[in-house]
Amino acid sequence: MSKPSKISRRGLLITGAAGVAAATVGVPSGVRAMGEAVPLPTFSGLKRIKAGVLNVGYYEAGPRGGREVILLHGFPYDVHSYIDVVPMLARRGFRVIVPHLRGHGATTFLESSTPRAGQQSSIGQDLLDFLDALQIKSAIFAGYDWGGRAACVAAALWPERCAGLVSVNGYLVQDLSKAAEPAPAAVERGFWYQFYFQTERGRAGLAAHRKDIGRIMWHDNSPAWDFDEATYSRSAASFDNSDYVDVVIHSYRHRLGGARGYAQYQELEDLLARQPTIIVPTVTLDGDSDGVIPPTDGTPSALKFSARRSHHIVRGVGHNLPQEAPDAFVDAILEVSS
Repeated sequence: MSKPSKISRRGLLITGAAGVAAATVGVPSGVRAMGEAVPLPTFSGLKRIKAGVLNVGYYEAGPRGGREVILLHGFPYDVHSYIDVVPMLARRGFRVIVPHLRGHGATTFLESSTPRAGQQSSIGQDLLDFLDALQIKSAIFAGYDWGGRAACVAAALWPERCAGLVSVNGYLVQDLSKAAEPAPAAVERGFWYQFYFQTERGRAGLAAHRKDIGRIMWHDNSPAWDFDEATYSRSAASFDNSDYVDVVIHSYRHRLGGARGYAQYQELEDLLARQPTIIVPTVTLDGDSDGVIPPTDGTPSALKFSARRSHHIVRGVGHNLPQEAPDAFVDAILEVSS
């Protein structure tokens, strides 16, 4: 199988939106050849650090003096979304750090009494606390899904800590004032799990069938991605975290108005309700086979970015873009860092 093509910045197509560029790149799907018995690579050398309300489990690669990049995964995924991205960046001299988000993998809460919040302000605060714990003044934030939202929240609220942003699916700060407004029917159909999780039956279903639900979502989210069971199972092990169900359920109930936010995050939520503009250099990406968020040319969110921003469409790629198209994701980080 050939390697995915890289974004060619000489081939950018300028759209009608000021300051927005779009490019289409070819990326074949698949992870391993049929019947291949080679063991899958995994991250080794787990580190832990107390950061805010969490004890964060994370992986790190590259030189300590390198330019820092924080890679943030989504739901229902884990740090292995970046299994190919990390060595590519480390070889280029970046210090690459990949934390498990709250409720996932090795990341745990320090206190049993801490609310298992999943609202957007909580995961943005987690990123800031993580930077503080590691004594990192500023870093490039890069992510997709929940991780992209954490990156956008932190970039919007604390731009001095963000040296650049890579976000899959554009501007991901939720506008909760519009939570009750329906999306197009085809999009709503893909959100079945969000509606399911509003119910106690959905909570019980996630607790009992978290790996089956995740597998269905992987297929639906990335219909062109021919991942195998070993690839899925490697990430699904992170769903066994004891806080997984509570964090996930609160995330989806809060975003759709089915649960209140927690008091300690209200000030941040008030700031996010203003839909703040992101003022740091940004690259946004869309997969043209994303089963969750339909791809755009970048113009719908153009006004949410006031600094240098470009947008690329990656052909044949779904929602888990860094794992499906690591070359394209690395190129985006190189672009925003230049």
